[in-house]
Amino acid sequence: MDFSQRLLSACNALGVALSEVQQEKLLRYIAQLQRWNKTYNLTALRDPEQMLIQHIFDSLSVVPALTRYMEQQEKESLRIVDVGAGAGLPGVVLAVASSTWNITCVDAVEKKMAFVRQMSAVLELPNLTATHRRVEVGDCYEADVVISRAFASLTDFVTLAGRHVSAQGCIMAMKGKQPEEEINQLEQETDWVVETIEALDVPELDAQRCLVYLKRKGS
Repeated sequence: MDFSQRLLSACNALGVALSEVQQEKLLRYIAQLQRWNKTYNLTALRDPEQMLIQHIFDSLSVVPALTRYMEQQEKESLRIVDVGAGAGLPGVVLAVASSTWNITCVDAVEKKMAFVRQMSAVLELPNLTATHRRVEVGDCYEADVVISRAFASLTDFVTLAGRHVSAQGCIMAMKGKQPEEEINQLEQETDWVVETIEALDVPELDAQRCLVYLKRKGS
């Protein structure tokens, strides 16, 4: 089965409706990631098949959660900040998945943000921006959702990036297996709590994944 068929199957399994144009953009993103990776070392993965599963499918797995969150908040769009975005994961994938989500990718490594800016242009994603900065300094984003994929421990995540969440917003941390020790530390040492944990079933991936929703105490 070629990549286009596998991507379509994954979207069907996840309940994510993408047009042929959107699917083609994701496949072009993998091709560009491969090309840039030879020079700039954007990701440890070298095999395009693993990029498809561990980068694209994994990032797509949070699309239903973000869609539900937008509906629950009765919003027509979301401002999403992807912290420690690296090569744009999940930010680029989310920008492709929904034009109503305004995505800002943030990373301290300039070459990675240069790649994301290039993807915004090449894939024609006006809802995607990239900022080279340390997330703990500078102006706040007032985001509806701050999301990360294996960025840091939960405590470090909220300590560094929590200030970018709007008063009614939330943090979503993409994790492997349920991080019990991190959750205990978080609730003992910060003013953030775990609201819920959602299991993610990533197509073709034989590993545990979950999405941890974090809220400020009392919000």
